[in-house]
Amino acid sequence: MEDREIVDLYWKRDEQAIRETEQKYGAYLFKIAQNILNDEEDSRECVNDTYFKAWCSMPDDRPEKLASYLSKIVREDAYDVYRYRNRKKRRDSEMTLSLSELDECISSAETTEEAVDHHLLSEAISRFLHTLPEESIAAFVGRYYYADSVKDIARSLRMSEARLKSLLFRIRKKLKEYLEKEGFTL
Repeated sequence: MEDREIVDLYWKRDEQAIRETEQKYGAYLFKIAQNILNDEEDSRECVNDTYFKAWCSMPDDRPEKLASYLSKIVREDAYDVYRYRNRKKRRDSEMTLSLSELDECISSAETTEEAVDHHLLSEAISRFLHTLPEESIAAFVGRYYYADSVKDIARSLRMSEARLKSLLFRIRKKLKEYLEKEGFTL
């Protein structure tokens, strides 16, 4: 079923919308949550919460890409669970690993001043990504947005893990230089 038809079902308040969403995007949403949380039960719960939130909040301007709309919801939920869970104890996940890789070029947004600059930083990163070749963008977004494993990204880009790690290292280095030029303190 096409995204447009699924969104129409949401607007009609037809429960078939949830079933169609689960069939078309369930595995995709679970993978995003699992990459962040590394916990099947919490990931399933985030995916189910995503269906509920989509049911309650389908926007007036119907999303052209339902996958993007849903992935944003599941990521936010998974990050909320991740932050809550990691206040109590530290668990390894692809998110922990990918965020630690970015530590050297992007500072943490925990202070009020840094939180205010978050939007400017996001825009700068977006501008930076537009300067990269498609393969580099795919590697960066896969690793740092979707928190995919190095192994999965390397397989999808048809390159060795060593080459991907090297590519990600070079991208982080370029990002750091770009952000420093843009006036961000790292």
